[in-house]
Amino acid sequence: MQVLLLLAAVGLCWAQYDPNTQAGRTSIVHLFEWRWADIALECERYLAPYGFGGVQVSPPNENIVITNPNRPWWERYQPISYKICSRSGNENEFRDMVTRCNNVGVRIYVDAVVNHMCGSTGGTGTHSTCGSYFNTGNREFPAVPYSAWDFNDGKCQTWSGDIENYGDMYQVRDCKLSSLLDLALEKDYVRTKVAEYMNHLIDMGVAGFRIDAAKHMWPGDIRAFLDKLHNLNTRWFSEGTKPFIFQEVIDLGGEPITGSQYFGNGRVTEFKYGAKLGTVIRKWNGEKMAYLK
Repeated sequence: MQVLLLLAAVGLCWAQYDPNTQAGRTSIVHLFEWRWADIALECERYLAPYGFGGVQVSPPNENIVITNPNRPWWERYQPISYKICSRSGNENEFRDMVTRCNNVGVRIYVDAVVNHMCGSTGGTGTHSTCGSYFNTGNREFPAVPYSAWDFNDGKCQTWSGDIENYGDMYQVRDCKLSSLLDLALEKDYVRTKVAEYMNHLIDMGVAGFRIDAAKHMWPGDIRAFLDKLHNLNTRWFSEGTKPFIFQEVIDLGGEPITGSQYFGNGRVTEFKYGAKLGTVIRKWNGEKMAYLK
């Protein structure tokens, strides 16, 4: 009996490593900043006929609107709420995209920004993609809702409140990344709000998530909100199917935080390979393409 329980537990753990693509489909394309209506068409007229497995989409939740510089791509990595409301489209358009892509066998993977909210200098007002009010000075995000109790300001030990030393794992995980307001994911309330957002997307039919800035969260905190997630929608997936999880952990070596620390939660994006390939293409340090065989 103990062996059977162990095997069952291992099976559940490995389930989050499965991308849930249809048989024979292994490639996922990243349609960065595309509109939901355009992705739906792309699934039907190109991706499905040519055997693609899925699409990674840009963060779908409400974000701050930045005008200096004018509407940069990175404003989408500054959440205001978890409403599905961005310049890619509204919730109805998102739901339609997920349905149409799933119906032709192309899965949708959401870029989930859950480490933080917007930047600390974002100000006060309703300059957000859905018009929700927020006040960064008071840490007020009533559309979630989050308050000052839900952030790591009191836990970070640096003078600036930002990460100042990437050799200190506590700073990297407890302080603000580029002044983005760092959520206190050790608190069950925050974990629950994150899980509610992700579950809303799962129930619509998404197949998995890229966890943005996973390096800046404690692996145990990620595990805690992942444990709250629903199984995938049985309209397109088998009963009991877990969402695919892949985490952004920038690990180029030389730092205390490594990608392997996150393997227990799902897959981890590999950065060393890209860096090595870049040195070969640039012919740095006498590198040659033949060395990659």
